[in-house]
Amino acid sequence: MAEDSRSVLTRAAPAADLTLAYGPHADQVLDLRMPRDGRGAPVVAVLHGGFWRPQYDRAHVGPLAHDLAGRGWPVAVLEYRRTGWADTAADVAAGLAALPSLAGPPLVRAGVPAPEGVLLLGHSAGGHLALWAAVEHPAAVRGALALAPVADLAEAHRLDLDGGAVADLLGGGPAEVPDRYAAADPLRRPRPHRVTLVHGAADRQVPVAQSRRYAAAHGVPLVELAGVAHFDLIDPRAAAWPAVCAALAALADAPDRPPGAAPAGPGAAQAPVDPASLRRSR
Repeated sequence: MAEDSRSVLTRAAPAADLTLAYGPHADQVLDLRMPRDGRGAPVVAVLHGGFWRPQYDRAHVGPLAHDLAGRGWPVAVLEYRRTGWADTAADVAAGLAALPSLAGPPLVRAGVPAPEGVLLLGHSAGGHLALWAAVEHPAAVRGALALAPVADLAEAHRLDLDGGAVADLLGGGPAEVPDRYAAADPLRRPRPHRVTLVHGAADRQVPVAQSRRYAAAHGVPLVELAGVAHFDLIDPRAAAWPAVCAALAALADAPDRPPGAAPAGPGAAQAPVDPASLRRSR
């Protein structure tokens, strides 16, 4: 791509249509964007990344949210308190629980059909939260798309990703706080009802091995994109973006299946895909 892949982090995006509070804290809010064509679809609840650190907030996924709304998706970007785990987990749960009652009425007033459930889309640390929430709150989640997720917290701690981010989130390493890792680590949790992973093979922030290990352990689809870096997955100007949109559309269209059933289509990691070969979807 022409721009540095980090440019999306500071790129301005049009403002959300509404900012709604799901709790009293300043970070307990969501930004709602109406679908530009007014058709019905699941609400895409976006969980941003940033290794759960306070300096990274929802602003950097504004371009992603604006693009998805232009493709016909109602989009809610959930902010949450970052580090530590108790507050972060509580906010994700509270935001998802409040989302139907907060987003439904303004969508209907705007002429959008009632939302057809909620799809989670999380990137990096937000991908971790999406995988976690899909297991812990299955009634609120129709499916989850995890982009470059931190899917193995114990290994991420061992690798010291982002200078101790996992220890900062959970309050220590696996030997010090084993119960927190057991509760928060997606690799140790059951397989979600419906989930797809997308990861760039050239990711230097979150190694693609994180997704490979999770996909192999839980038997879920992994779309691995050759030559794609970490931030390309949330950048609508990147060559990888059509692959992300295609994965989201496929997740929305996939038939429901019981939690214990094998996933439809590929059951584990797929061969790396050249994003240039994928056309735009939705």
